[in-house]
Amino acid sequence: MAFGMEQGLIRNFCIIAHIDHGKSTLADRLLELTGTLSAREMGELVLDDMDLERERGITIKASAVRMTYRARDGREYELNLIDTPGHVDFTYEVSRALAACEGAVLLVDASQGIEAQTLANFFLALDQGLVIVPVVNKIDLPAAEPERVAQELCDTFGFRREEVLFVSAKEGAGVHELLEEVVRRVPPPSGRPEAPLRALVFDSKYDPYKGVVAYVRVVDGHLDTRRPLRLMATGRRLEPLEVGYFRPSPTPSQALVAGEVGYVATGLKTVGDCRVGDTITWDDTPASEPLPGYRPPKPMVFAGLYPADAEEYGSLRDALEKLKLNDAALDFEPESSLALGPGFRCGFLGLLHMDIVQERLEREFGLNLLATAPSVEYRVLTTDGQELPVRSPAELPPPTKIAEIREPWMHLSVITPDRYIGAVMELVTSRRGEFVRMEYLEHGPSVREGERRVLLEYRMPLAEMLVDFYDQLKSRTQGYASMDYSFIGYRPGRLVKLDILVNNQPVDALGLLVPADKAYQVGRALVEKLKELIPRQLFDVPIQAAIGGRVIARETIRAMRKNVLAKCYGGDVTRKKKLLEKQKEGKKRLRRIGRVEIPQDAFLALLRLQR
Repeated sequence: MAFGMEQGLIRNFCIIAHIDHGKSTLADRLLELTGTLSAREMGELVLDDMDLERERGITIKASAVRMTYRARDGREYELNLIDTPGHVDFTYEVSRALAACEGAVLLVDASQGIEAQTLANFFLALDQGLVIVPVVNKIDLPAAEPERVAQELCDTFGFRREEVLFVSAKEGAGVHELLEEVVRRVPPPSGRPEAPLRALVFDSKYDPYKGVVAYVRVVDGHLDTRRPLRLMATGRRLEPLEVGYFRPSPTPSQALVAGEVGYVATGLKTVGDCRVGDTITWDDTPASEPLPGYRPPKPMVFAGLYPADAEEYGSLRDALEKLKLNDAALDFEPESSLALGPGFRCGFLGLLHMDIVQERLEREFGLNLLATAPSVEYRVLTTDGQELPVRSPAELPPPTKIAEIREPWMHLSVITPDRYIGAVMELVTSRRGEFVRMEYLEHGPSVREGERRVLLEYRMPLAEMLVDFYDQLKSRTQGYASMDYSFIGYRPGRLVKLDILVNNQPVDALGLLVPADKAYQVGRALVEKLKELIPRQLFDVPIQAAIGGRVIARETIRAMRKNVLAKCYGGDVTRKKKLLEKQKEGKKRLRRIGRVEIPQDAFLALLRLQR
């Protein structure tokens, strides 16, 4: 090997954990103890460099950093730490980051124990064949129960008791021992330096000067700036501008060799050309086959984003285009609504992704936005055998052409203290959930003495999880439950399109796809709420909920009565009758041609009701 670290001295590992178990804090301590950053350069959560990441205590973007560590055996090792997103919405990014490693540090909070995403991430790492180092963190907390949590790790995952390490990432206790165990247990990379180049893209971001910067793990061959490259999934050819690694800021180097982790500045103009999971190879002598596991990002949740002021439509379009430069999973297309005017139909990986995009648009670009209630992508099988993707009820074909509507279903895992089993079961079954299995996690005490924690597994429609499901789960279990979910496929459902008509005119933005057995309750609630929110007119305004041509719920906003007899001081009664008849005719004509404007605040209140 002409350049780079000897392969036997390289260790590639990541840290996996449930949200808020101390992953980013541990990464900071590792940077500090290996001397990668001086005490003066250290801030809190160095790898979480977005304001949103620090405020919410979550990792949104993956990041990588190279550390140099002199172990007790006297040799100097190159440690590549890949920090992964922690939320379930970014599971695919986590799986690609794990594919770039040989080992994973499984971090568990000493006061909370194993949670839903601990399980999910463990099995994700196991599927990739990684060596897993179990670590109990936050042992300095007053409520910490390190021995109980260590036993829980042994009972649930089959670790031996002596394998479990105890650390306090905040205080730095036990972190040196963790580094020694990473060097000892995690195997070195096994790539072939002489083979054609194959490098896995595990993340990418847009730089205004260098174009798309791809975060890569070189599996075979070597990567430098002298040879043109090709992306195997998209077929794009590129001339690399710069190659280097992170310490944690980008540091240019001569080359990256087999086993190393770093970056390549591609000069490409959009991250859509350089997607997570793609394989980079040489353009002149490409590898015979790409690295396995690539799939394009698939949006699961859809919502309309509209500017509160129609004049900001151009600014919203520009802002979405700039965000998409950095976020290949964001999908959007223009749409127009009678109630809200011009806007965009956007696709997101999940609810957290939607929330983050909306907040970044408002914060970084100064936009004032309205978001419609989130929905999912349905598959409609038509009578002539076609399968159509449908992202909003307005796209549905006529009822006579629909043979079947299929909706996405998820596999749901909930971990909760056993005293809340009834509350969780009631919540999930009320959302059309199907019970799969129940398992007690450990035999010792959990949240309080004599209590045990239980894993509940269900199958349920994604659409039922969108509307305040997580909030309800947390409130019914006093915050103790944690959940994780994964997509399992599309299943046929008894779904109907519910139209809302105001003054006999359908309002497109209020249309919903609902289960047939819940259509009446939803329709009744919506028309009653609209009756309160729409101001009275000079004529009666009917508000109806309808399925096809059948009205299932109706309310009427009574007309304001203008006193046309106010100017009559006495006089003949026929004059009064004449005025009243004239008013009656005018109201009939108004009802026929009058338009009812739904005020913006009414629409917003209705969206909150739907959510």
